[in-house]
Amino acid sequence: MIPFDFEYYKPATVAEACETYRTLQEQKKSVVYYSGGTEFITLARVNQISADAVIDLKGIPEVQVLEMQGDQFIVGSAVTLNQIAESRLFPLLAQTVRGVADHNSRNKITIGGNLGSRLSYREGVLPLLLADCKVRVAGGMKGEGERVVSLSDVFDKQLNLEQGEFLLQILVDKEYLDLPYVHLKKTKQSKVDYPLVSVAALVKDKEIRMAFSGICEYPFRLGEIEEVVNNTTFARKEQLKQVVGKLPAAILDDLHGSAGYREFVFRNVVQETIDALEWAQK
Repeated sequence: MIPFDFEYYKPATVAEACETYRTLQEQKKSVVYYSGGTEFITLARVNQISADAVIDLKGIPEVQVLEMQGDQFIVGSAVTLNQIAESRLFPLLAQTVRGVADHNSRNKITIGGNLGSRLSYREGVLPLLLADCKVRVAGGMKGEGERVVSLSDVFDKQLNLEQGEFLLQILVDKEYLDLPYVHLKKTKQSKVDYPLVSVAALVKDKEIRMAFSGICEYPFRLGEIEEVVNNTTFARKEQLKQVVGKLPAAILDDLHGSAGYREFVFRNVVQETIDALEWAQK
């Protein structure tokens, strides 16, 4: 049971959602957008989040889109992880999100919720970082309407939108959908556990791109790591040492795995990924 009362709104249009948010803000109320609600309900039950009002975005048609439109793959923020996995329109994204939580949970968890999660993993973002995708966001306190920006402009460690903005859609160019790819996820116990290391990788223009989750306290793609991975002058042992040295933050050390064990798994995952994609670089 959620231990606090809140007002619930389910707008039918982007404009209605934006206006509802601004009205509530003018009333000095704390407001939460959600596209799935799974994490909000879970955290609210244990008093880790609260709100005076909730704006449910699932009634807006644009957030339910999952289709090819011309040369772009369009995913609405309220599309569930299972819907993405079953569509197979972007195989790397499908395989990556299939490893998030269990099947029943993926029927509720949305891609927008995964990207905006308070958990550190946010694995759904990994293929999107590799694909140089764009996102359509809406809202804002000044009534700017919608804007399309590169995901890299609004995702740094986490999704960073302006006050009052919400994620509407993800836009991926068709050229990225069928590139050679690998996804690997290593856990301590069951396949649905949080990752010790999760990697998504693809090859574009004979260069390997990699994005990681689990090894540090946030998901990332780093050009410095890709430079090392694609430098064939390194012996493999030195290459892996260099990759570890390029990590952007300390290796996580928690109940799921010590820093030393995570580094061991990380080295193996990077090596396995490079070995699996070498053919695509020739």
